[in-house]
Amino acid sequence: MANARAEAVAALVDRLGHRFADAALLERALTHSSVGEGADKAAGKPARHNERLEFLGDRVLGLLVADRLHSEFPEADEGELSSRLHALVDKHACGRVGARLGVGPAMRLSPGETKTGGRRKEGVVADAVEAILAAVWLDGGIEAARRVFERAWAEELAAPAPRALNNPKSALQEWSQGAGRPLPTYRVVGQTGSDHAPTFTVEVSIPGVEPLTAQGRSRQDAEKAAATALLKREGVI
Repeated sequence: MANARAEAVAALVDRLGHRFADAALLERALTHSSVGEGADKAAGKPARHNERLEFLGDRVLGLLVADRLHSEFPEADEGELSSRLHALVDKHACGRVGARLGVGPAMRLSPGETKTGGRRKEGVVADAVEAILAAVWLDGGIEAARRVFERAWAEELAAPAPRALNNPKSALQEWSQGAGRPLPTYRVVGQTGSDHAPTFTVEVSIPGVEPLTAQGRSRQDAEKAAATALLKREGVI
């Protein structure tokens, strides 16, 4: 089993295209928190698992995606950029990336987590993917992380944008009506900044659904951002 995992880790490194100067960073990124329940804990030495790296990796991924989208879609408004970002950083996207990289077989899990199929769990794999990106960032800096991101997310970046990203207000309207609810309503609840550069805060409401607010440089952008955020929160996109 140890040899099989070592082979899986080597294959993962090849797919990432990054050779770690500090291999311990990758090992920590691949170590699930359940490992602390096993032999290490019994020996009084809890393992250094990947949760802190996952925290950092989530932010690294968000930065890299935001930078890519800002350059690739110069005419897109804030709402569309937010929608595209959410689609590329959510757990489903990270899980798909992890499956293509072969992260599951390379992970270090407790026997119990392994028996319950941890290597195939989308959430476990997605968290490890974020941790790996953080490990690359710490090991080689932002450009190393960018190279891994561009390589690992190539298929996600090439995929057509979901329809909801192009018109989030229409998508939210269809979702609400499909659930038997009234149409969404929007209202401005705040405005800051100067007259020539205002920032609007808009609340979107649907009966039976918790309201949500978002901001934009115009009322229209704020409404799109609010619709996108609500679709994301409810798991539609």
